[in-house]
Amino acid sequence: MGGGDAMTEPATSSPDQAATRERDDLLATKFNIPRTRPDRLARARLLEGLNQGMARELILVCTPAGFGKTTLLADWATSANWPVAWLSLDEGDNDPARFWRYVVAALDRVRGGLAERVLPLLAVPAVLSSQGVVTALINQLEAAPDEVALVLDDYHAVESAPIHDSMAFLLRHLPPQLHLVITSRSDPPLPLARLRAGGQLAELRADDLRFTPEEATAFLQEAWQTPMRSWTPSPEPTATSWTTSARRCWPATPSTWCGSCWKLRSWSGSAARCATR
Repeated sequence: MGGGDAMTEPATSSPDQAATRERDDLLATKFNIPRTRPDRLARARLLEGLNQGMARELILVCTPAGFGKTTLLADWATSANWPVAWLSLDEGDNDPARFWRYVVAALDRVRGGLAERVLPLLAVPAVLSSQGVVTALINQLEAAPDEVALVLDDYHAVESAPIHDSMAFLLRHLPPQLHLVITSRSDPPLPLARLRAGGQLAELRADDLRFTPEEATAFLQEAWQTPMRSWTPSPEPTATSWTTSARRCWPATPSTWCGSCWKLRSWSGSAARCATR
């Protein structure tokens, strides 16, 4: 009888035990910095812009799909001189408890012990109706000696008003040790105007991520393995990233390059016809 009791799961568990189980249930690959292509174009000016943005509270990289936001941030994160916590968001992260569980677990990967002190709060239902979890997170980070960056990739997937409210609370009381980096296809409903007015917002937009003539030349030289002169693309604007579109045509040579990509259609051209090749 005693042996049977020992194998039985208790009806109740402590907050620490519940937090441990919840952390184990999280999808570990959402914390991985995406791997970058070895043939990617190094974009030193954008990487330097991100480094300078670490002097601000929030770095926002906001462009339509296909401009290479994630690739740029992954390249930056793997070469940064400070710890970078990464979290890839999706539509399933609109539950506030789940969202903050992931955020805390992501930060715990670069600030060991953080989850043990904060996650138990998520096992107490009464705390979820307040800023208790975010407050505890702020206090724990405030006590840390070093700076850390938290990348929230694809924040546009989050539509929950309570999550946006708690993120705004975090930004209002952000400890100097934490810098937020957000990628999104549209402006998130966060206090961007206040941060911009206070000089605490660094922004990279579609115009920033478009190729310069020098970058386009370097990209095509690498693709074709052939030296070429700098040249100027068509000024026709489009919304799709040429970086992503052009790669759909690989492998290619000057004689086989698709006409729609050859024109480049500004630095963010469409390759709809290329995709059918």
